[in-house]
Amino acid sequence: DSLLQEMLARSVLGLGRRSMVCTRGMVNNLNTATTTEQDLIVEYLEEENHGIVVFGLNRPKAMNALSKNLCANLISAIDAVKFDKSVRVLIIRSHAKGAFCAGADLKERAQMTPAEVGPFVAKGREIIGAWANLPMPVIAAVDGVALGGGLEMALACDMRVASSNARMGLTETKLAIIPGGGGTQRLPRVVGVAKARELIYTARILNGKEAEDIGLVNHCVEQNDAGDAAYLRSLDLAKEILPNGPIGVAMAKVAINKGTEVDLASGLGFEEAAYAQVIPTKDRIEALMAFKEKRKPVFRGE
Repeated sequence: DSLLQEMLARSVLGLGRRSMVCTRGMVNNLNTATTTEQDLIVEYLEEENHGIVVFGLNRPKAMNALSKNLCANLISAIDAVKFDKSVRVLIIRSHAKGAFCAGADLKERAQMTPAEVGPFVAKGREIIGAWANLPMPVIAAVDGVALGGGLEMALACDMRVASSNARMGLTETKLAIIPGGGGTQRLPRVVGVAKARELIYTARILNGKEAEDIGLVNHCVEQNDAGDAAYLRSLDLAKEILPNGPIGVAMAKVAINKGTEVDLASGLGFEEAAYAQVIPTKDRIEALMAFKEKRKPVFRGE
């Protein structure tokens, strides 16, 4: 029990700390490539959308394939928002029309030696797993192709929204390999073991509606002319989360993530420990006062 309390307490303390770097300054210098275009565009939304941060993948010529530079940019961006308590919801989207992420950059990987492939795959696995470890909810807006590592990245997010023209699949067996970014573990947990086996063994690609039918995505929306329908629906979903207590949402994420990995009795223990973390917060008192005074609560993540 004490170990549970300590682990969950660290999650709460993380919400109260700010990164030692200036997050907005950091994201302005993400791209390390020699080209003028940034591989990753980070936006801190303002006004009624304040609290929502958007990571925009921006490698249109490569369908947002995960290159060394894009991976480095993602690591920097994740580190920037991790302890920023002003960030309530994170959305991952694409600025490349018709593609969310086509997985690994195979052209770049073909130039790697066998000794280089292992560490690069490990770094990609670390990035994919980072979404689940962030304290705030993460929504993947899948407007187009999400194959291999691209789908694995979406699977690591809390929720997924797909456009009708999305194409989603773990296609690694076609390349004589297996999903290496958590796909063999996260897909069965989302859609069930039998369906995951079928999808991975056949390397089948699903459209947005098919993905919604098996529970792979939360919502499927008809694509629009701009090619950003999934992003717009994700934005609406993020707005629904914004008014809620950020510590409560973060602790719910911890309880769900930890609890779904263990038996029910142990899961209930995680829930109890997570609930204990929200009791002493100022936000909980603010919610009670707002209810008493018949007004909307103002949560500060404290």
